[in-house]
Amino acid sequence: MANKVSNFSDLIQRVTASCLLHPLSSGRIDGNISDDRYSDESEDDKYSTEDEEEKEDPPYVETREKFQNVEVTKEEIRTEKVTEMEMLLGEVFDAVSAVKTAYVSLQEAHCPWDQDKMRVADVAVISELRRLGVLRERFRRNVGGGIRKGDWRVGAATLREVVAPYEATVEELRQEVKAKEIEIDNLREKLKTATSLSSSGGKKSKSKRKVSGSSQAPVTMSPAPDVFETTVSLVKEASKSFTSLLLSLMRSAHWDIAAAVRSIEAASSNTNTPTADSIVGANHAKYALESYVNRKMFQGFDHETFYMDGSLSSLIHPDQHRRDCFTQYRDMKAMDPMELLGILPTCSFGNFCFKKYLAIVHPKMEESLFGDLEQRRQVLAGNHPRSQFYGEFLGLAKAVWLLHLLTFSLDPPPSHFEASKGSEFHPQYMESVVKYSISMGIGGRMGMGLVVGFPVSPGFKLGNGSVVKARVYLVPKNGF
Repeated sequence: MANKVSNFSDLIQRVTASCLLHPLSSGRIDGNISDDRYSDESEDDKYSTEDEEEKEDPPYVETREKFQNVEVTKEEIRTEKVTEMEMLLGEVFDAVSAVKTAYVSLQEAHCPWDQDKMRVADVAVISELRRLGVLRERFRRNVGGGIRKGDWRVGAATLREVVAPYEATVEELRQEVKAKEIEIDNLREKLKTATSLSSSGGKKSKSKRKVSGSSQAPVTMSPAPDVFETTVSLVKEASKSFTSLLLSLMRSAHWDIAAAVRSIEAASSNTNTPTADSIVGANHAKYALESYVNRKMFQGFDHETFYMDGSLSSLIHPDQHRRDCFTQYRDMKAMDPMELLGILPTCSFGNFCFKKYLAIVHPKMEESLFGDLEQRRQVLAGNHPRSQFYGEFLGLAKAVWLLHLLTFSLDPPPSHFEASKGSEFHPQYMESVVKYSISMGIGGRMGMGLVVGFPVSPGFKLGNGSVVKARVYLVPKNGF
């Protein structure tokens, strides 16, 4: 009996433990009541769901309306973008046309050189290029976002384009600084010349003077005979240099040098028919050619403008004309002729260069030397060729022009003279380009006189009585 009670107690404990661990669901207790109740709730839920569905119908309609409105808005935005892009494209075309116009103005300002017009055209070109840069940025923003994150190459390119106009401005400033440095060098050269002239004047008077810049007035240059003689020496050296280059070109072009010399001799004697035999030695063709060049360069030297116009300023206002000539001499003395003519190609000196170049180098000569007439075409068009030959010619032209200015700045002006062919040799007025012994004559034979075969360069007699000798080519009197 005790064992049965014990077993029953164990059974009750197991059931209780099982109930505690696995509780029964509420649906399994009193199934009928729970079924009725849940069936009622499911019907209520069904009706409430139908009511909710009826209530949710209007939001679907509203959503469709919103979607339609969004599509309309997108279409309007797309239309606005297309209109904006069309306007942007029109502005781009206008900017490109403006750039083209500004660039044409910039080219026109270069020839003839006009610094003011070139500066205005340069500013206009840079302004229009910047405008194009702004339009490009607007385009990038409109088409979807401009520069993407991490695209550093595009950013660097944009930065370079933004900085480019400022770099151009910096380069322009550097050029201006370089021009100022050149101007400073020219002023130093003028000061050096003035100081040397002052020193030479002190040596002639055998007095040593120390000039203090703080206590003395600035040194003012004035025309002096020794300056004139120095300038004549510069003309002589420039003439020799240009003639040597011209002769080398003629030889390279296989010219008949002897025939050319005979033609020059005929021209110097005012005869058009060359002689059969030349009086010029085998190695003296350079003197005949130099004679030809100097005759062309000094033609019209006695007139104040080389007869390029009918000016009579030296007669109407002589004092003012002398001052103007000496001022031009001082200003031009230290200048590079090519740089000067690059700025003022049609100035008086530029017109002088045009006239003399065309007189010295005739078309057939230029075509045979260079194979074409390009330099002549440039000269006739009012431009100065940047070639070695024309640069050498400009050196001679500048020296002759400076001598001409100095001549008309002296009072009284020096008179120039030229030995005629066949005239007797006078050592006080003439200088032989070939050194002979006058007492021995030519070839060591006694009693043989010398006469002028042809003049090489003119001489000058100054107002103080000093003489700059004319250079001549001498020949034996009996063989003339």
